[in-house]
Amino acid sequence: QVQLVELGGGLMQPGGSLRLSCAASGIIFSGNAAGWYRQAPGKLREWVATIAPGGNTNYADSVKGRFTISRDNAKNTVYLQMNSLKPEDTAVYYCKSRRLGMDYWGKGTLVTVSS
Repeated sequence: QVQLVELGGGLMQPGGSLRLSCAASGIIFSGNAAGWYRQAPGKLREWVATIAPGGNTNYADSVKGRFTISRDNAKNTVYLQMNSLKPEDTAVYYCKSRRLGMDYWGKGTLVTVSS
């Protein structure tokens, strides 16, 4: 019943910006925590950012000051605005949410940062 769909990935030059979206069905983001994770080839999946139901946000040190997580309750969608992109940001980005102790993941969207 829960489905998360990430959109917005693509190719961007270093220093550029991309905005990822995560549209949800079967779960209400306004009442549940949501976050973004990423996984580069050959590396472990790492946490990027989290937004709590009340709007509190947290970021990994690697993206702090460059990325912004936000939520649009009317659209039941969470976003990740990525600015000042670096080649090391290249990864598949996944949306995750938790409800009643259960984690739900999207399929991921690929972000490639290269000149």
